[in-house]
Amino acid sequence: MIYITQLIYIKEGQENVFHEFEDIAIPIISRYNGRLLLRIRPSENAFIEYSIDKPYEIHLVEFDTEQDFENFKQDKERMKFLHLKDQSIKASILFKGIKLS
Repeated sequence: MIYITQLIYIKEGQENVFHEFEDIAIPIISRYNGRLLLRIRPSENAFIEYSIDKPYEIHLVEFDTEQDFENFKQDKERMKFLHLKDQSIKASILFKGIKLS
């Protein structure tokens, strides 16, 4: 099992375009043995301390294998809509990890 945490930074005024992309991409996760565990849009008062820009959204996703994650990224339907992602996302930071016992 691998875990993907992503901090997502949106271009100002492109929130609706981002939501359009997410409406397409998120359901595709399950096709590749993945599960969206958390999708958080933190409010201003949710930040106690920070030394980086505050993300618009935080996603936590798990996939059974690294190959499942790679297959998700190459999904043909998802790739048709990457222009929406490019139009709306300023930057993202992706962390890969494993569950510790």
